[in-house]
Amino acid sequence: MKIKKFLQKCFKKFFQLLFKIFYGNIKLNLDLNSIKLLERKKILNIKSDIDGVRDYYVYKIKNGRVYTDYVNHVAILCKNDLVGKISYQQIHGELKDPSKNTVLTKGTPAIKKKFKGKVLSIVQGASGNNYGHWLIEMLPKIKLCSEHFPIENINYFYTPNLNNFHKETLSILNIKNNQIIDSERYRHIQADELIVVDHPSYYKGFILEQFKFQPTWVIEWLRNTFLPHAKKFDSKKKIFIDRTDSLSKHCQLQNEKEINNYLTKKGFIKYQLTKLTFLETIYLFKNAEIIVGAHGAGLMNLIFCEPKTKVIEIKPITHTQSVLERISFINNLEYRLIRTKEVDENKKNEGDIDLSIDELENCFKSFI
Repeated sequence: MKIKKFLQKCFKKFFQLLFKIFYGNIKLNLDLNSIKLLERKKILNIKSDIDGVRDYYVYKIKNGRVYTDYVNHVAILCKNDLVGKISYQQIHGELKDPSKNTVLTKGTPAIKKKFKGKVLSIVQGASGNNYGHWLIEMLPKIKLCSEHFPIENINYFYTPNLNNFHKETLSILNIKNNQIIDSERYRHIQADELIVVDHPSYYKGFILEQFKFQPTWVIEWLRNTFLPHAKKFDSKKKIFIDRTDSLSKHCQLQNEKEINNYLTKKGFIKYQLTKLTFLETIYLFKNAEIIVGAHGAGLMNLIFCEPKTKVIEIKPITHTQSVLERISFINNLEYRLIRTKEVDENKKNEGDIDLSIDELENCFKSFI
């Protein structure tokens, strides 16, 4: 086993060395003014309402390159300069200094694919596969880009590997499948003109802690863009979001059946969002009057709720993310949080939330 690991390590080093010979060593450049092939334009019509947030910019790089390991790192390259200001390196959930970007030590170990025309990169490692990250972090980059480069003038979009919900959102923006460059398949690309924009909200620290700093414009743009396309169906006003189809036991109710029986008696209907299309999901939340659910990507659809909708979010005390509270504030929702006690370690394989009926009943009473 040790010999096998040693040989794998040697092969990996050889592979990296080979690509360094092909594409050269990468050096960090933090001075945008020194990069002659880079053009930066300030976005004037979109401002964040979060204190201390910098202005937004769009960046165009002639013959620019992108390399991603599809996990933690996205390197924006001009020739062999790593453009530090707009590259992305999030390790164990924390945004790191560009000096930590993997290309500075390992190069760009993937065959480069060239694309003609303008390519907008919206990738940021593997996080785009998550529904919530896609909605509030990646789609808004398209809006930022459009302030200087209209969507119809972009030839390709460099994205994560797309699932059905990704494709539905892009179709509303009139972006076709043949315009998509899959960053899982093409880890290293070059474009005649590479377009990159600043992140809508994340500039430092741990992503779960920074999620609460959602700019109002992001939520308003998502509502204005997608609500008109909501697909009507026979949905109910009282909804319970079922997360039992999640592969993870995180934010799962140990006593889900008990909670569901209690809510059914109160007139609630349980929905698994994976059984709905994106446009049906929008309608479900738009049409709801009261929503109960454990913390998770599904509740990001509070973005599409009408003002005064009642919301009960349930999450374990160890989970500190408060993005749903922020969205509820922006949309003027009647939001309540139930934070449950830490469960026995031996029972976490059943879920990390144990919610008592009394606690849920008391929360309902708080709406009166």
